[in-house]
Amino acid sequence: MEDQVKRDICDIGRRMYMSGFVAANDGNISVKISDNQIITTPAGVSKGFMTPEMLCTIDLKGNVIKGKSKPSSEVKMHLRIYEENPEIGAVTHSHSPYATAFAIARRPMDRALLPEAIVNLGIVPVAEYATPGTKEVSESIAQFVKDYNSLLLANHGAVTWGIDLMQAYFRMETLEHYAKILFITTILGDAKELSSNDVSNLLEIRKSQGITTGGIPVPHNSTKNKENANEDLLAQKIADMVLKKLENR
Repeated sequence: MEDQVKRDICDIGRRMYMSGFVAANDGNISVKISDNQIITTPAGVSKGFMTPEMLCTIDLKGNVIKGKSKPSSEVKMHLRIYEENPEIGAVTHSHSPYATAFAIARRPMDRALLPEAIVNLGIVPVAEYATPGTKEVSESIAQFVKDYNSLLLANHGAVTWGIDLMQAYFRMETLEHYAKILFITTILGDAKELSSNDVSNLLEIRKSQGITTGGIPVPHNSTKNKENANEDLLAQKIADMVLKKLENR
């Protein structure tokens, strides 16, 4: 099993590298192989040129169990994700250009615009900036792990997680693709948002796929004044109504 997991991580690393999600030694990947162990990518190695023997096995306290390589300093972020949500089986972190641009702008991806994004991602919040590789990154992301599927790291990059490696990676692909579409839509202007009923139907699809996290994108009026507290309250009430509707089914 461990040999196959290592091959899978190397394959996903190459995909991330070839897709331009990472450059040089950027990014990291991990997969949970038991209640107390993960296999993770090493420090200082390009994700496009990894081989299985480069990977290391560590416990959930960060102690190296197998492997000669040193794990990435950012593995602390991965460990915190597994700690906050034991159901998570894999984590991917990248500096994909469009998603990272949103992270630098500190702009959450929370509008009801694209069906695939609503089903597979939901809302993509932005965690506060923390110096990469430090414990502060772990602290900044902790509040989001149980309720969302992906996250932008302010002025840093993006991180996604899932029940297995392919789900975590596909969420990274979806995140970058969605960010690119949002960027182009911003240039075109006048984006037409999905209605509350549309969002409700998409949430039913998400529920049928066994996805219970992601949050609920709330449609915004294109002429909305974001400083208007009454309209913000109305938007929240819509979200609450949709959630209650799903819970009662």
